[in-house]
Amino acid sequence: MQPWLRLLAGTALVAGTVALISPGANVPAAGSTATPPVPVVTGHGTVSAAAPPVRVRVPAIGVDSPLVELGIDGAGALVPPADFARAGWFAGGPAPGDVGPSVIAGHVDSRDGPAVFFRLDELAAGDEVLVDRADGTTARFTVTGADRFPKDRFPTQEVYGPTPRAELTLITCGGEFDRERRSYRDNVVVTAVLVS
Repeated sequence: MQPWLRLLAGTALVAGTVALISPGANVPAAGSTATPPVPVVTGHGTVSAAAPPVRVRVPAIGVDSPLVELGIDGAGALVPPADFARAGWFAGGPAPGDVGPSVIAGHVDSRDGPAVFFRLDELAAGDEVLVDRADGTTARFTVTGADRFPKDRFPTQEVYGPTPRAELTLITCGGEFDRERRSYRDNVVVTAVLVS
């Protein structure tokens, strides 16, 4: 099992922010060096790794956001983007386009109104997700599904477990807002596969 997956085992997005919690995990502090993407052996026998992502575009819901790198804090929580208008890529996992589960997360809203992934729950199978990379290339993904899960039943293994192909998961909060906890009760999880 990849070290970053062990850190996220048993995680769930919590609070009004985008935070992955791994109770009791012994994890590095925020700002620690993340595990680099796993190199991919191409059909020609050469080894390559996708360049880091710099922007995510989701035309069906009007998303066009620069990406920030997300890490985990000392409690095992995914540190959300500081800017509610920006999405972030979990840099401890594969880069979008590499074999494995890449994750992009963003806020659904803030006290000021809608945030970057406000309309994420509107995506449907067949919608396109484009991830622009630092080398000028674009990874094209097609949405395969969109679900909502209670935070205490977040599908950690399905989101972060190994995959035989390049996959992408977009995550935000959703469902009913619990005013007492100041948190949404659910997570919206959109899955997509690389098409080019």
